Amino acid sequence: MKDITQLAAELGRRLQVLNAHVTTAESCTGGGIAEAITRIPGSSAWFEAGYVTYSNRQKIQQLNVPTELFSTVGAVSREVVEAMVRGAQEKSRARFAVAVSGVAGPDGGSPNKPVGTVWLAWGVGEQVFSEVQHFVGNRDEVRRQTVKAALEGLLRHTVGEISNQG
Repeated sequence: MKDITQLAAELGRRLQVLNAHVTTAESCTGGGIAEAITRIPGSSAWFEAGYVTYSNRQKIQQLNVPTELFSTVGAVSREVVEAMVRGAQEKSRARFAVAVSGVAGPDGGSPNKPVGTVWLAWGVGEQVFSEVQHFVGNRDEVRRQTVKAALEGLLRHTVGEISNQG
């Protein structure tokens, strides 16, 4: 398996081929995805912005997540990460985006959303893709697995775009 730095470097190569930018909207990873991306020399050519919106208030303020979602579905939900990814794309004007919100632990889990539950969303132009993951491990392991899954998802979505270019 590729490590996080290799995934970020490959993402950069693909985005440069596409002449495209990426942005991140992070909650449970606290900027870890953006950190992995900016570890790569030259990432300023394809990384637009990183939004660390740990609180619900910041998700609303910075990314225009509708307030009512927090009381109806909660911060760790498909609806919230999809709104986060859209907000990040709108604010940054990046073609690609990833958003994550989850329960990294050790506390904060519930029967419906146990520790390790993470929602991820990817924006590719006008399209949004999302999925839920249930990671196992301590807080650091859940966060690391989330960063890796976010980058792997971005790579999956860039492949489709590259093949569309011919």
